[in-house]
Amino acid sequence: MVRKKKIKAPATPKRLLKGAVKGSEYKREAFIAYAILILGYGFLQLGAGLGIIGHNLQGQFVPICVYVSLAISLNLVVGISGELSLGHAGFMAVGAFSGVVMARILETYISVSSVQLLLSMIFGALVAALAGLLIGIPILGLRGDYLAIVTLAFGEIVRNIMNVLYFGIDETGLRFAFNHTIPLADNSQRIITGAIGATGIRQKASFTAGIFLALFTLFIVLNIKNSKHGRAIMAIRDNRIAGESIGLDVKKFKLTAFVVSAGLAGMAGALFAQNYSTLAPIKFSFNTSVLILVFVVLGGIGNIWGGIIAAALLTILPEALRQFADYRMLTYAIVLILVMIATYNPTIKSTLQMRIHKVTSRIKKRRKETGKEVA
Repeated sequence: MVRKKKIKAPATPKRLLKGAVKGSEYKREAFIAYAILILGYGFLQLGAGLGIIGHNLQGQFVPICVYVSLAISLNLVVGISGELSLGHAGFMAVGAFSGVVMARILETYISVSSVQLLLSMIFGALVAALAGLLIGIPILGLRGDYLAIVTLAFGEIVRNIMNVLYFGIDETGLRFAFNHTIPLADNSQRIITGAIGATGIRQKASFTAGIFLALFTLFIVLNIKNSKHGRAIMAIRDNRIAGESIGLDVKKFKLTAFVVSAGLAGMAGALFAQNYSTLAPIKFSFNTSVLILVFVVLGGIGNIWGGIIAAALLTILPEALRQFADYRMLTYAIVLILVMIATYNPTIKSTLQMRIHKVTSRIKKRRKETGKEVA
């Protein structure tokens, strides 16, 4: 008798949709990203405990976490939404200075520094998200270079406002002014002093708080990317006209991504501010926005775990090259150019993929052979 082969039923659209929502690609991306953060935290903590990592590099632990969070949050706009934003440092500045003000207020009511830090970060995120909403409503109709120019202008406006902002606290409550000092009893009551920035900040930031921030940012961005809203945002990114034709509200979805990204940047800014005793507005210049964009581009636009690696390496690299003194930034630039060429060269990329495929196939083959031997 001839045996009939069973023919598998074709996958229904419902099954395909289920695979798209909880597919192996999403699980792989999430697993790699979380593994990089957790293993990196363990490795750096172990190195610091054993004395392998010096004090100068330990001082970069919190900035590494901050820049990783900023790279992940900017990827939501640049990679997932497909818009070019150069105002991320502006949202970071809004979160930083509002977080410092909130932390100073909370010091009189709450004695636990970790609670002060958490509440100030939440407040910084809310203020930055509100700023993102206010700036996003009028500008998200723009595209490409025009959007980049407007967001760049926003970042510079924020920095210039901080240069003339004076903020203090006394018996009557909060006091602020523009372009002139506030009469206060002593300097301890001053919070923000114009171009000098925020002074007398109590350092509450820690590496553990930084890694929790990075994990939280990663959780938010990955879940948005894999949600119904995230798929709508990516559909609009790939073809705006097709998205509009099926009834997607383009401005609403882009504004959602923009506001969430701004809020996460504000949270990172609040943590960054409380890692220093003094914070000047010059820290949030156009160069900072470009640096964050470099993290995203170098790691691969839309590639979350690639942005994490790029942000960590480019934050550590200037400190690691400090021994070269005057040639430090030149070496940094050369390394950056070489990595960019290697990353986006199709020949090098295909060669690396072939090598990786060969290695993985050999590992699978050995596993099968060892499994047969055991059996």
